[in-house]
Amino acid sequence: MPVSAPIRGALVSAGLDPGMIIEIVRRAVCEDLADGPAGAVDATSVATVAPDLQGRAAIVSRARGVVAGLPVAAAVFEIVLTEQYGSRDDVAGIEPAPRSVSERAGGLEITISVSDGDRVGPGDAVLTVAGPVRALLTAERTALNLLCHLSGVATATRRWVDAVDGTGAAIRDTRKTLPGLRALEKYAVRCGGGVNHRMSLADAALVKDNHVIAAGGVAAAFTAVRTRFPGLAVEVECDTQAQVVEAVAAGADLILCDNMTPDELRESVALARPAGVAVEASGGLTLAVARAVAETGVNFLAVGALTHSAPALDLGLDLSLDLVLDQRLDNHIEPNQDRDL
Repeated sequence: MPVSAPIRGALVSAGLDPGMIIEIVRRAVCEDLADGPAGAVDATSVATVAPDLQGRAAIVSRARGVVAGLPVAAAVFEIVLTEQYGSRDDVAGIEPAPRSVSERAGGLEITISVSDGDRVGPGDAVLTVAGPVRALLTAERTALNLLCHLSGVATATRRWVDAVDGTGAAIRDTRKTLPGLRALEKYAVRCGGGVNHRMSLADAALVKDNHVIAAGGVAAAFTAVRTRFPGLAVEVECDTQAQVVEAVAAGADLILCDNMTPDELRESVALARPAGVAVEASGGLTLAVARAVAETGVNFLAVGALTHSAPALDLGLDLSLDLVLDQRLDNHIEPNQDRDL
């Protein structure tokens, strides 16, 4: 496997499938190394960087936010080194430092300085990589693309979570995710303090307006799902209090109140809560109204913008060749020093 045991362990601990992450990274790297006039290479780095040049790169935050995706970024560097610049020989016996992953691999050493979900500010180094400069520069954009995006999702989520703090309501994501990145984006939501809705259409049933039209009514749609899949949780989207009454009477597990005013949400909660039915607010939600919506008593606020509109967190990679000087000093022998040759 092209990623080291510590990085695999970090991915698994985050609830991410290492095999899936490897495939995402490979596809992303292939976009950068598509065959062109120079061949399938990083033409600039190959031309300007000596093949044996070593360096140290730090990924540093340029803004305040919440970081997410550090093990994924680390995997990018290992995969690029392994698959683009030769094999990686694991060296055993190097213990990870607290809150970090450190692994020498064919000259590559990665240290994660903070944890996913941590708040960071300008100047904070979140990950450091030491190794062949060509590999570091080839991996740079793919690592930053994933890390900046996922940290942007986590940062946006944290703003919503902070806005409703103390109300008892949770911020929940949707399936409005970028194709192929759903697991990563939902992980970033968790890093920001949010909770996940269904990962796929098979995880739970959500009866929406088009299902109601197709089935001939709210109760008919609910009954059809419960009959076909008796063990599956069923959420019903409602636009009116009349539909809420119908869905609660039918036995819905959760009511999704779409585009309702705060007063309408309070009424819906009053109708659903005595029956033990949870309520989720959705549609037209903004940070400006988040707290007012949460204070109506709803259990969840469904926010598609967490994943489909989150701006990237500004992170950059700073390269240093101090490692070369360190190596030269380590190997330096004074003229009058005894030497074993």
